[in-house]
Amino acid sequence: MRAVVQRVARARVSEDGRVLGEVTGGLCVLLGVARGDKESMATTLARKLARLRIFPDDEGRFSHSVRDVGGSALVISQFTLIADASKGNRPNFSGAAPADLAEPLYELFCDALRAEGVPVATGRFGALMQVELVNDGPVTIILDV
Repeated sequence: MRAVVQRVARARVSEDGRVLGEVTGGLCVLLGVARGDKESMATTLARKLARLRIFPDDEGRFSHSVRDVGGSALVISQFTLIADASKGNRPNFSGAAPADLAEPLYELFCDALRAEGVPVATGRFGALMQVELVNDGPVTIILDV
């Protein structure tokens, strides 16, 4: 399981011009689920993300988590994060979990993040969506479990 985490001033995801989810202040999380990922990985990643200190204190040091600052998370499924582009020019997506396995883990991750006290907005699993965000920093972290 892989997450690309961006600290954002605001972010939203839409489909066909209709906003599905949005946050003001917090995180935009692109989540990729790989073949072989387990439920325990989703909960571990949610716990890590809720506690990840990437928000500044008064001195500018990364001392606060999204929970500490009262932020929320926009979580978007993105199987392309699991791509292997090591050979040739076309990414291979065979390492990504099929939708019937990935969607429950995506939902479990979102529920686990909510259980950690982080409000969660989402897109629609498997949809072709447009993501807009204003990166704050910029701060971008990649988490793998």
